[in-house]
Amino acid sequence: MTNTEFESEYAQNPYPNLPPIIESLESEYLSNGVTSSVAIAGHPIHPIIVVFPVAFLTGAAGSDLGYLLTRDFFWARASTWLIGLGLIAGILAALVGMSDFLKIPKVRKRTAGWAHMAFNVTALVLTAINFWFRQDSPEAFILPIGLLVSLLVATLLGVGGWYGGELSFRHKVGVIGSNNT
Repeated sequence: MTNTEFESEYAQNPYPNLPPIIESLESEYLSNGVTSSVAIAGHPIHPIIVVFPVAFLTGAAGSDLGYLLTRDFFWARASTWLIGLGLIAGILAALVGMSDFLKIPKVRKRTAGWAHMAFNVTALVLTAINFWFRQDSPEAFILPIGLLVSLLVATLLGVGGWYGGELSFRHKVGVIGSNNT
């Protein structure tokens, strides 16, 4: 795309468009949303439950850092519990999210949908590995590998969550109504 073509396209669509990072069409900003495939009374479930694995798994990174600083077994045990709870909550969030991914064509047509899934599935697989290796001796795996995996998972969740926000806020997946109010 030449600079002139880019400027012409921008004049027609003033919203940022940086594929594969951001895909914007003015029509999506002004159109009605796409309801979620799993909702209660019109409220999508996926955004409600994703806060739990995110909180648990970023908390695990924090408790791993607590162990690094203090060498107190409390932090090792806390990390193991947080990773286990994050894994369970993450699986539930992934199942609900996968329902939207499979049932809503708009999600599969967007880079954000694929990126959101890829980052979060990778985080979930690493979480399962992290949990597995901590079973026999929670403190033995933390330094340095467990800490690095926990920090990587927290980072992946942040990037994956950003793409989830792209789906909700930019492409209006799980959003009901018009933006013209």
